[in-house]
Amino acid sequence: MGVVEVLDPVAPARAGGWKVDVSRGERNGRVSSEWFNRPDDERYLSLDDLWTNVKGRSERSRSRVVQTADIRVEAARDNPERLHLMLPKAHEPVAPTHWAFGQLASIVGAPASYLRQLPAPLAGINLQYGLTNHRAEQVKTFETEDGRTELRAVTGPDYGRIHDFELVEAVQRIAGNGTGDTRWKVPGVLDWSTGVYNPDVEISRDTTTLYASDRDVFLFLVDDRNPIEAGKLPDGSPDLYFRGFYCWNSEVGAKTLGMASFYLRAVCQNRNLWGVEDFQEIKIRHSKYAASRFAHEAAPALTRFANSSPQGFVNGIKAARQQIVARTDEDRDDFLRKRGFSKAESGKIIEKVLMEEGRPPESIFDFVQGITRLARDKTQQDARLDMEGRAKKLLDRVG
Repeated sequence: MGVVEVLDPVAPARAGGWKVDVSRGERNGRVSSEWFNRPDDERYLSLDDLWTNVKGRSERSRSRVVQTADIRVEAARDNPERLHLMLPKAHEPVAPTHWAFGQLASIVGAPASYLRQLPAPLAGINLQYGLTNHRAEQVKTFETEDGRTELRAVTGPDYGRIHDFELVEAVQRIAGNGTGDTRWKVPGVLDWSTGVYNPDVEISRDTTTLYASDRDVFLFLVDDRNPIEAGKLPDGSPDLYFRGFYCWNSEVGAKTLGMASFYLRAVCQNRNLWGVEDFQEIKIRHSKYAASRFAHEAAPALTRFANSSPQGFVNGIKAARQQIVARTDEDRDDFLRKRGFSKAESGKIIEKVLMEEGRPPESIFDFVQGITRLARDKTQQDARLDMEGRAKKLLDRVG
């Protein structure tokens, strides 16, 4: 248990993979949500292809600061049912994207959903009135040329834009093409019938975890050819983990920049993450100094995680397994009740561990596993996240 073992990736066990126990740890559905909602044209098979797309649109883009009162709304020349905007000193009108139109409406205090329901000329009159009579205010526009000029974003003048390609480049520095040329790659798939996780699955539009739209990028990669043993399962087989991370950004203000690192036991076909432990997250708002924070905080954190030893994680699991906190039924109930769990919840947590381990919980690790298993039964997301957070807090206090 005290030895960190990174298993040889060239000789995977049991039909091309490793036996894992996904009943332990937490389930994370963030990647699955992205996978489920992305159309084919937002899915990429390599980091190179993804970078080419987002870098190209950045090179075709420009940003400038203008006064809202100087923006003119007019009907499109080729379609009177569509609105275009004429920006100061521009030679051609720009077509706002759905997202930019909503941002602009929000700035002048108009309900975008209502304006979209109006005939274009009437919507244009309302929006123009708001822009003309709105208090003098500067906004930062973000325009991209691709056959025609689109207005992709309208933000405050101090918006600290981090381009999507900058995040992709930071990932490329540690993950290459993301297809297996380095340790970091698009994940494999768990076979539910055997409990074997196979890292060697063909990357296709159905399996990829590299995404980009006109609003954002999202990337998820794992080091799943190098499992880490952190203790034993009840049957004596190794409890195996893999390192993983995902990150996201929106250069048009649709979301923050962020990244999360963790250890996990498997990824299923629907891209749910199973057996997640030691989840850590960084978020950076696109404020005035966002670019500096990305360069000096987020990007180095990603590199540190990619190159770090799992020793600290394994030692934490070891300490949690060794820290015995309850030896009797009374001790177990008292331990949980003092941490805010109801009598009914305490009984269910103890029952979960008894069913899975064949014995009642004794160590911090036992209780954490019982709490996370009970969290999966919660139908309300807030209740599930609250219980998972309490489990993590308990594990963080070990030592």
